[in-house]
Amino acid sequence: MQFTIATTLSPAVLKIQGLLRKTDRLRLPTWSRREVERILVRQVAKELDRALPNQQGHGRRTAQVAHRIGRALGLDADALHDLLLAAWLHDIGLLMLPPDLTEGSGSLEPESYVAIQQHSRLGATLLEPFAFLGNAAILIAHHHERWDGSGYPYGIRGSFIPLGARILSIADTFDAIRVPEISEPALRNRIAVRIIRVASGTQFDPHLVHLLEECLIEGGRDQNPTLNSPRQSVQSDRMKEDAP
Repeated sequence: MQFTIATTLSPAVLKIQGLLRKTDRLRLPTWSRREVERILVRQVAKELDRALPNQQGHGRRTAQVAHRIGRALGLDADALHDLLLAAWLHDIGLLMLPPDLTEGSGSLEPESYVAIQQHSRLGATLLEPFAFLGNAAILIAHHHERWDGSGYPYGIRGSFIPLGARILSIADTFDAIRVPEISEPALRNRIAVRIIRVASGTQFDPHLVHLLEECLIEGGRDQNPTLNSPRQSVQSDRMKEDAP
């Protein structure tokens, strides 16, 4: 089986590029620029949801979890902002692949899996021309790298992987884990964290896995639904000002 990367941009990609181009041309003070960029990138994420309906809401939920980890780590405002932009758009490279690879729900042939592995690099390439997404594009390019160096697309390891990409990797996986037989969100999340813990030190940065566990405990203590129920978008009052 042969696979090809789309050479003709889809209408969804063209629309997204138009939205990003408008955002890139904005010249605003830093304090307002970040807020406007977040609003407009959230609109782009909605377009991404429409183009990839089987992933609807995944970018938003990934951003919520990444936001919690980033805050717990003490990221500064610029780094946290770039992390949120990357989280909302981290799967945009899927739009550059043939639809049969992104719409199917069954198991993939080896050749198809190789093609899917290109989506992080393709997404970064798609976003690199937009100056305000330069740092986010780097995080997207590396969000499938692994702590032990066995990830893709470049096979870098440990602290050589950008910190935001390591956070994004955990947040992406946390939301993607499915536990169909469990309907209670808090229990599902505890199971997801246990699964991630198994890969601590191989797939994931061990320190960040520990922070995810702390965020889960804190979420249970203050009833914050960001980690109690990643399918919801409600935020606690304490986080509303900076929440994704």
